[in-house]
Amino acid sequence: MAKVLVVDDDKNLRFSFRRLLDTRKFEIIEAASGEEALKIIGQTPPDLIFLDLKMPGIGGLETLAEIQKITRKIPVIIMTAYGTTDTAINAVKQGAFDFILKPFEVGRVKALAESALAAHRLMSEPVGWQPESGEKGEGQMLIGQSKPMQEVYKQIGRGAASDVAVLIEGGSGTGKELVARAIYHHSARAERSFLAINCAAIPDNLLESELFGFERGAFTSADHRKIGKFEQADGGTILLDEIGDMSLMTQAKILRILQDGTFERVGGTQTLTADVRIIAATNHNLVDLIKQGAFREDLFFRLSVFCIRLAPVRDRREDIRPLTEYFISRFNRELSKSITTVPEEVFEKLYRYDWPGNVRELENVVKRAVVVTTGDAILPESISFGPTGEPEEWPAEEVSLEQLLDPVFSRLAADHQGDESVQLIPVLEKLLVTKALAYCQGNQVRAARLLGMSRQTLRNRIAEWGLSTEGEGS
Repeated sequence: MAKVLVVDDDKNLRFSFRRLLDTRKFEIIEAASGEEALKIIGQTPPDLIFLDLKMPGIGGLETLAEIQKITRKIPVIIMTAYGTTDTAINAVKQGAFDFILKPFEVGRVKALAESALAAHRLMSEPVGWQPESGEKGEGQMLIGQSKPMQEVYKQIGRGAASDVAVLIEGGSGTGKELVARAIYHHSARAERSFLAINCAAIPDNLLESELFGFERGAFTSADHRKIGKFEQADGGTILLDEIGDMSLMTQAKILRILQDGTFERVGGTQTLTADVRIIAATNHNLVDLIKQGAFREDLFFRLSVFCIRLAPVRDRREDIRPLTEYFISRFNRELSKSITTVPEEVFEKLYRYDWPGNVRELENVVKRAVVVTTGDAILPESISFGPTGEPEEWPAEEVSLEQLLDPVFSRLAADHQGDESVQLIPVLEKLLVTKALAYCQGNQVRAARLLGMSRQTLRNRIAEWGLSTEGEGS
């Protein structure tokens, strides 16, 4: 349960957070002054702080400065009235995570809390790798002794020692975010902020505002100035996940940040500066995107000065055993299990599979096996693949697409025979859209590209059929 410290001299406002935030997910701690807050932080550090700007005694800015002397990894959200937004923006420049205006919007409070806690987890949970130590203690680990992984470990060490931009290439589920966090945690910026942005999960028209902020009046709903991620992360590190899905216009602004560290908020004319290290990640072949005119060549050259490539699991099958053992150990702790035995038949089954979802899929398969196992040994029948436990092996013989489609077409034709109102193409289209969204884990940009349709057309189909778009991949 996340600990949230609310610092305000108004008792009613402090109490209101117990109604704004779900107390089943958040433990609310109250402080009536900056002095009281600092005592609490020194004894039991919270995961998130909501801090009022104007209080008797030590004010919000002074309290923020003292908090940062203790730690810079606890996100602090400044609470302020409309008339003091300029001061709140200065607080963000001095290290606050963000600010929120009084009176509060419930949705805004919840969204900010979730975002700040996600950032706190990324900053606070260390990432190690096997060669660094033989132990598997706190935090997450990069696992594998294969030659491709040995090279990745070397590159992480080199990347952490420098301050250049980094490009991480690899398929979905190969662990790009873990590599980025490992670089951050071992870099000279480890005590500063780390923010991760999934460029594919944010609509094109919102991504620029999210990254660079906007001025009041920049567009219809812009009723106040917003600080962007680059201002939030000043002095720290930003992970731009799935940068291959970023629009050319936003790519140009990222190039400018890399070149001279300057940018403007959306709707603004003031040139701002930010000292931010950029780590970019993609599951696309950027060279192919450059040929298609979808990615800037000059940005690619800037990012690829230091490049780390992650191999798919099928190209490093010798890592399946240590990965499986690591996941079992982790899930034993998380799920209060005591699995100690994994027969060779289980590993043979894991080795035969092609792992299209890479390490993330292996993790899910192992977790499912741990959940259904009642004794101390995982049995081969506990291993199932795919999102619904589909067969673990591809057909032994090569099967053509036409052969695969024959039974599907026959079934659809039989089901709808005599019903002149039903047309097979719309039925198949709905099935394909549903499957594409599931395959791309709800990522509409990737699903639209896979289907060969525009994103707007995909959105129209989703709305028309009421399809779920939950989940997102990186």
